[in-house]
Amino acid sequence: MSRAVVYETFGGPEVLQLREVPEPHAGPGEVRIRVTAAGLNPMDWIIASRAGAAEQFGITVPSGFGYDFAGVVDEVGDDTTGFAVGDRVYGGALARAAADFVVITTPTSASGPLWHTPEGISDEVAATLPVAGLTAVAALAAIDLRSGDTVLIGGAAGGVGVFAVQLARLAGARVIGTASPGTFEFLRQFGTEPVAYGLGLADRVRTLAPEGVTAATDLFGIETVETALALGVPPERISTIAAGPNPPGGVRATGGSGADPDAPQTITDAILAGRITVPIAATFPLEQIRDAVTLQAGRHVHGKIVITL
Repeated sequence: MSRAVVYETFGGPEVLQLREVPEPHAGPGEVRIRVTAAGLNPMDWIIASRAGAAEQFGITVPSGFGYDFAGVVDEVGDDTTGFAVGDRVYGGALARAAADFVVITTPTSASGPLWHTPEGISDEVAATLPVAGLTAVAALAAIDLRSGDTVLIGGAAGGVGVFAVQLARLAGARVIGTASPGTFEFLRQFGTEPVAYGLGLADRVRTLAPEGVTAATDLFGIETVETALALGVPPERISTIAAGPNPPGGVRATGGSGADPDAPQTITDAILAGRITVPIAATFPLEQIRDAVTLQAGRHVHGKIVITL
């Protein structure tokens, strides 16, 4: 037997249960990963708490929990290429990551993406990359961010935001990030100019950037989208990851699946070179999954939360 986080009804962190389940094994064309770390994302608890959100991902109850993981390949099925027992890997397994083991199909990764973890990157850091890192890359690519831009990033202190602000700075852009005042010093360490979200945001941005904003991405909802449109940013230079497939004003909806195939290596290379820092706000053992999700759902975390196994 092995352990996995499961839930039988939709709800808050209280519905999550750590249970013994049959140990999965790798079949033909599959690898089994012994999970050592699982990164949390807002979509994890949103799916677990809302039947409508789960339906969009094809998830029904009972279900497993989590997406991002890192670990070590410990079983390889017949006719499997590209991975061997002992390889350190990271990737995504929808509604399955918070568990002792996950099984992934290769090489097409139809059951979730899988990449080798470069030497020099810990499993805890690798487990933060599949959703947040790739989503940040896609959000900036959708607006064709380039050197000389002044970009407004909504939700700059969140899990995706900490990647987006650093990638934007690496691209040569001036970065203004919306956040709560308590996160301002945290954001300044990444070269971001923080601005408080909420009523009057457009006026505060005008004060910070009287010459104007040229691009924007909203990583939380639609407030930054609406502000950017009000500031005269063209819709094609505004992206959003959390406003559904038809966001207001004709701006560009995107997500991690829209990232370039080279994005994982781009991010890991930048981390290894010290150009990107991955702040891990807290780690919890698998047994404390409810506490970890409660903290994540509070939306006031500076960086990423990681479950360790």
